[in-house]
Amino acid sequence: MFKTLIVVDNNEQKIAQNFEHVITFDTYLRDYPKHNEPKTRILNLCDTQQYLSKGYYCSLLAEARQHQVLPSVKTINALRSHDQSNQYLSLIGQTIFFGQSHDERLKKVAKSVFTQYPAPILVADEQGYIKQGAIASLNAIQFGEFVSQLSSFTESVWRIKDNKRRYRWDMAILVDHNEKVPPSDKDAISKFIKAAAKHGIYAQALTFDEITSIAHFDALFIRQTTAIDHLTYRLASKAQSLGLVVIDDAESILRCCNKVYLHDAFNYQKVPSLKTHVVADSTEQTINNLEANFVYPLVLKMPEGSFSKGVFKVNSRADLVAKLDELFEFSALVLAQEYMYTEYDWRVGVLNGRAIYACRYLMARNHWQIYNHDAKRFFSGGFETLPTFELPKVVLDAALKACKTVGKGLYGVDVKEHQGRAYVLEVNDNPSIDHKVEDGYLGDELYMLIMDEFKQRLEARGRG
Repeated sequence: MFKTLIVVDNNEQKIAQNFEHVITFDTYLRDYPKHNEPKTRILNLCDTQQYLSKGYYCSLLAEARQHQVLPSVKTINALRSHDQSNQYLSLIGQTIFFGQSHDERLKKVAKSVFTQYPAPILVADEQGYIKQGAIASLNAIQFGEFVSQLSSFTESVWRIKDNKRRYRWDMAILVDHNEKVPPSDKDAISKFIKAAAKHGIYAQALTFDEITSIAHFDALFIRQTTAIDHLTYRLASKAQSLGLVVIDDAESILRCCNKVYLHDAFNYQKVPSLKTHVVADSTEQTINNLEANFVYPLVLKMPEGSFSKGVFKVNSRADLVAKLDELFEFSALVLAQEYMYTEYDWRVGVLNGRAIYACRYLMARNHWQIYNHDAKRFFSGGFETLPTFELPKVVLDAALKACKTVGKGLYGVDVKEHQGRAYVLEVNDNPSIDHKVEDGYLGDELYMLIMDEFKQRLEARGRG
């Protein structure tokens, strides 16, 4: 039996007059998950229209905490994307509550749009594109109808259909030739294509603009740096909805690209990691609390970032306040993390729960990170590639445990080792695989292992 929590913005307290278990986002952020709590589902009624808003983080954290949530982050991003087809012209001017319409003629299409975009309030704009509505925009009559449908929905079982289509064995390898630090260099891409051919897969390296229709392929392998509010996530989502085998999948992208999700998931699953606090403001009370729990320097992290971007070291209270104020211009939440210097970080490559490569990445010269984006000559440090059986057991165990919080894709887990203990920094989707770096030990076999995983997943879907 599920317990349903209704999460609202601070200004939506009138919902609490009609339902039990209504809490604000701030309460959900602070007080959950609870010890020995029952199975929980979250009905997120916060405003999610703005990227990285509290409503967005509500769904993100719910997924990290293994709470069933509506709308999901995938749905939120789909409703914000520009890839929809404007097929819902009949719904222009209509407001749909949980897939229900008071107009008998529109009941079937309302149910259809809710199946595709399961969210509490849906509206169609002037062009027929579906958007997510907000409680604050409802008039008194609409609010009464919303409350009625909300009551019915909270008593129902949430079921969302997931239709799949099947195609032949052709693979698109998504690349961006203009990237300064792409996930794979040209030689590695060439080796992926050769390995795919040996597994019966015709692979092509294509840019986003060159993929005229992802439906023409059976598999998508993303070798372009990913982000959530980005074409890589939208393409992965679209490819999955068409039944393609996708690495990395949209769920892995949204979980790995947002460090707030990872922090919460690590805490929930007891993955060993550095002490981290989620910060929502830069008030004096918050600063005092951080200084009571951390020593300078400490590290501030934007929820999204890759290749050491969006990560800052602050050395004083003045630096802390100034940097927080700057970061809050872009995100509702920021992570504060203890600073731990080591001469290198471990990177463990994991595919479907199995470690397939291991590297030591040395810090960039005269810098505290692997990458120094301000340097002209020494942009990154050196590396050493090792067989996975030479990994310290605490590092390997921590990396595999961290991946379980994300999924079964291809990940690169960054781990610090200090005084015999391992600390997971993050799990990266779409990890770096360059020729003569990550393949330094396995060679061509590394590419074969990854393409064999694609083959097995394609065969499991009945295309053999």
